Amino acid sequence: MREKPEQYDVNLFRPKKGYMGGEVAIIVAVLVGWGVLTFGFQLLVWLMGEPPHGASILTRLSFFNLPLHYWFTGQFLPLWFIILCIVFNVYIDRLTEYHSRRRDRTYE
Repeated sequence: MREKPEQYDVNLFRPKKGYMGGEVAIIVAVLVGWGVLTFGFQLLVWLMGEPPHGASILTRLSFFNLPLHYWFTGQFLPLWFIILCIVFNVYIDRLTEYHSRRRDRTYE
């Protein structure tokens, strides 16, 4: 008779303590950082729009001779994504190293 294989429960809304909890916290922080800048700035430009022309101070300002909203969306947001990827990898590496050292100490 075959043994029933072990089942693993993975739920991002109820992570186990330790490594998984830290990993979910990092994922949530990166997603919030991405969402705030990606959607928050666009919402701010839309909310600050003046009714007759729809132009706000944010669209009239320029940066590197480009309209601020265009530069932000076209150049800064891809750079922000790369920065978030680096931050995510650095923190995941630190979390993995921390839990590896903790696990090694318990087996000694």
